[in-house]
Amino acid sequence: MKPLEPFEPLELLEPMQLMKPMQPTEPTDEQLRNAATAFITYCTSLSDEQFFLQPEGKWSAAQQVKHLITSTNMARLAFRLPAFMVRWIGGTPNRPSRSYDELVEKYKLKLSQGGRASGRYIPKPIPPSYGKEKLLNGFRKAMEQFAKACTKGKQGTHPDQYLAPHPLLGKITLRELCYFTIHHAYHHMDTIRKMLEQHPPD
Repeated sequence: MKPLEPFEPLELLEPMQLMKPMQPTEPTDEQLRNAATAFITYCTSLSDEQFFLQPEGKWSAAQQVKHLITSTNMARLAFRLPAFMVRWIGGTPNRPSRSYDELVEKYKLKLSQGGRASGRYIPKPIPPSYGKEKLLNGFRKAMEQFAKACTKGKQGTHPDQYLAPHPLLGKITLRELCYFTIHHAYHHMDTIRKMLEQHPPD
């Protein structure tokens, strides 16, 4: 994958224009950049009241950003750890990598079967005093670092030859991990939109 270019703000778009993810056949830093920029642009369009609103039993948009930061930083370890350690933890793939669409369908199936975040991936309540900009900058940094990590080492040049454990999907190839990270941003952007439609601020 080519080196990641600095994130630039998208032109102002209607939120619904940002809800349609790309259908990548090859995970690239450009697609990671597009997903991150679309997510940040959408969240920036929300008021602080919308961003920090937490209906009962739901995550606020702020919590979803925090969840994405944790998930992306954990995914980056698969590219930063020594290749022998990744092999020892994940083993050797015995199948080809799934396509982007196939990976997304498996993720949707797991969610439909009741799969949910657990442990470190469940964010604590976040007060407005934490700051929306601080959270979004943290997400931007996490995605930049992940994209850069994807280009380095044996794992970056041979993403189909290594596996990493995923808390919901089980062991997936590093190519699939890139696909997941792209889709994950779009998934949570859509989740935030639906949550705010169902629970608009008073």
